[in-house]
Amino acid sequence: MRAWVSAEPGLENLSVLDLADPVPEEGFLLVRVTHAALNYSDLLMIDDQYQVRPPRPFTLGQEIVGVVEQAAEGSGFEQGDRIGSKVLWGGFADFALARADMVIRVPDGYSPASAAALPVSYTTALVAIDHCAKLASGETALIHAAAGGIGLAAVEVAAARGATVIATAGAEGRLAVARAHGAEHLINYRDSDWVDSVKRLTDGRGADVILDPVGGVIGEASLRCIALDGRYLIVGFASGDMPKLAPHRLLLKRASAIGVYWNHDTDRALIADTNREMEALITAGRINPVIDDRYEFDNLPQALDDLKNRRVVGKVVLRIDAEREGVE
Repeated sequence: MRAWVSAEPGLENLSVLDLADPVPEEGFLLVRVTHAALNYSDLLMIDDQYQVRPPRPFTLGQEIVGVVEQAAEGSGFEQGDRIGSKVLWGGFADFALARADMVIRVPDGYSPASAAALPVSYTTALVAIDHCAKLASGETALIHAAAGGIGLAAVEVAAARGATVIATAGAEGRLAVARAHGAEHLINYRDSDWVDSVKRLTDGRGADVILDPVGGVIGEASLRCIALDGRYLIVGFASGDMPKLAPHRLLLKRASAIGVYWNHDTDRALIADTNREMEALITAGRINPVIDDRYEFDNLPQALDDLKNRRVVGKVVLRIDAEREGVE
């Protein structure tokens, strides 16, 4: 099978190798991958900056959609099932192994490219909004990087929960996408004092929940517009810098800084609940991922570079074997 392999740190050191098909152990499914989604954590993993550090050489990719080729008895899945899954690594290949308890079924009629956004981005958004923040109807949610994979998912989830959503991004076109998916107020943080804008939109109160996949100075400034009893959600550091949070701002607003993290081993009940909520939102038409699937298998380095430099909107999905799903 073809596989994108990282033998040395650096995007420039990625290469396509011809590897043996993986052999599933007990509890795993062998999946023919049709689509694989990109995540910022892929870039961190390439540079040995992610908490998961596979032994090199390793095959990249942490979010897949495909067709079950081989399933163990008792797994609950059968050959031919359409599934999506988070994988620790190994997704940017023709075949991948998926742990049966990490797999979600792709709803009938649902685009496989869209389904590629579900295992990580929408799971993370639901864990953040429902579990970590416990966002209530009528509250205000400030979503940074609102046209990115997790940001846009969070916009949809927060809007579905009845919140007033304020979206930030660095370009008008990206903000327009956030509006189309549920954001009520838009702020271009490159062209305005966005902290003052948030205060003005909330009559000086600030945002009840702030979701931040960016970090750095964006995260540091966020505490200047957080509401009393507000929740600042730390999702990632796409800026490349961790924020230096001012504890006195948390103290004076009785606010919380909460890390958004989930793990299939330690959070099985949480993930099961999240999957049920995701299915309900899909059925209700509230989850409509924006997908950029123009990249074929051979274009992975360019896709990763575009993701790194924010030249994409929504979720970037690599087309590996789209024809098998009847997708042009």
